[in-house]
Amino acid sequence: MRLQLVFPLLLLAVAAAASAAEAAATLSSRMVHRLSDEARLEAGPSGERWPRRGSGEYYRALVRSDLQRQKRRLGVKYQLLSLSKGGGTFSSGDNLGWLYYTWVDVGTPNTSFLVALDTGSDLFWVPCDCIQCAPLSGYRGSLDRDLGIYKPAESTTSRHLPCSHELCLGSGCTNPKQPCPYNIEYFSENTTSSGLLIEDTVHFYSREGHVPVNASVIIGCGRKQSGDYLDGVAPDGLLGLGMADISVPSFLARAGLVRNSFSMCFKEDNSGRIFFGDQGVSNQQSTPFVPLYGKLQTYAVNVDKSCIGHKCLEGTSFEALVDSGTSFTSFPPDVYKAVTVEFDKQMNASRVPYEDSTLKYCYMASPLEMPDVPTITLTFAANKSFQAVNPILPFNDKQGALAGFCLAILPSSEPIGIIAQNFLVGYHVVFDRENMKLGWYRSECRDVDNSTTVPLGPSQHNSPEDPLPSNEQQTSPAVTPAVAGTAPPSSATTNLQKLLASSYPLLLLTMSTVFFIS
Repeated sequence: MRLQLVFPLLLLAVAAAASAAEAAATLSSRMVHRLSDEARLEAGPSGERWPRRGSGEYYRALVRSDLQRQKRRLGVKYQLLSLSKGGGTFSSGDNLGWLYYTWVDVGTPNTSFLVALDTGSDLFWVPCDCIQCAPLSGYRGSLDRDLGIYKPAESTTSRHLPCSHELCLGSGCTNPKQPCPYNIEYFSENTTSSGLLIEDTVHFYSREGHVPVNASVIIGCGRKQSGDYLDGVAPDGLLGLGMADISVPSFLARAGLVRNSFSMCFKEDNSGRIFFGDQGVSNQQSTPFVPLYGKLQTYAVNVDKSCIGHKCLEGTSFEALVDSGTSFTSFPPDVYKAVTVEFDKQMNASRVPYEDSTLKYCYMASPLEMPDVPTITLTFAANKSFQAVNPILPFNDKQGALAGFCLAILPSSEPIGIIAQNFLVGYHVVFDRENMKLGWYRSECRDVDNSTTVPLGPSQHNSPEDPLPSNEQQTSPAVTPAVAGTAPPSSATTNLQKLLASSYPLLLLTMSTVFFIS
């Protein structure tokens, strides 16, 4: 007998394993480009104001978002749970924020939040009993929607996490029974979230009969935000996908729902899937995660060499974060220089300036004449290699026709690179936390076998008046239903012309989840 549960927290679909002891359920959900034609139609009139793909405005927005995110990702301090120190407010004006969002239902009765998903942080926090929180979720004149505010006192299932709890690291605790404080602080832009840790339920719902199934998690009651959090970056909160015990993937694994692993795959049409509990396939390539700044606490890998065409360049090793939330891959300055100079040497095309000066290596092209583009391959230990399927960025003329393309790699401001979403297109990428390694294999992210569609949207118990989030809050509307089944198979290589026909990253998770338990 199969029990079917709707799970609005992570937009996942769960397929149970043959053996409960193996905890091999796989959670999955479809993803879509937030500025795609599909999302534009769902958004209605507000979608017409989004920048058109291939336009200068579109790519400038992506680059601006990446540069701000670089500062946040590479400058993040080691997360501590401690007393808030206040901190000034500095707004960078970055309206794009994270690339993935999802609905979360918290408390009893439940309150729905639209939270950003981030592989670079651990804590799940939402605005709560606010002293200083983002006031609105509107974006550039689109219809505003009031943010959800979590009120633990109104939830019958909430309780303060005491300082004596093993997950409380609060240095400001003076009494083991006092509520555990937290403070997440970033080096750049004085961006912080602070408050108290709360234990409360998130809600699963049976699709047949709407029978509630609840799970207890630790939530940051974010009473005070500053910096980017007040200006459109995660205004409804943030759900961490990091390695720490306090992250949501860790809770899912400890609860025995899934293995301690998750994966993402990205299609060339800007859709894709995320799978929790998936450890990939037996013949995938892999490389171990490595410590960053002396601590093994994030998804970082060591690149041995960078290869252009058949030429592997000496002196191009570097450490890199693997971050699906960043649009464009970045290399440390010395590696960036070596790679771009060699790429330019191998290009047999006229180089042209592009209106966005951040993209330095741009070339003429047309729908009828596309020059050969040298491959870009990253090599790892044990002869493992990762060839970027999608290293270029097409741009269009005023009529919307292909006019040229740019090498979509940015120089990093730090000696650490980022392997970003544009390199991940065409791959199924596995964040195997159980075995502490990154896995990858080529995939078209085909729909899973024997799939079952389910309705989208946050919980019916607390649906917003406008179920499609505005541009600033999550920057994309809902898409087609999630499906449940086994992880998708690997597939053949892709076509360069298809890449040029597609737009580029900024992906958004769909807004519902299904849980299938045998």
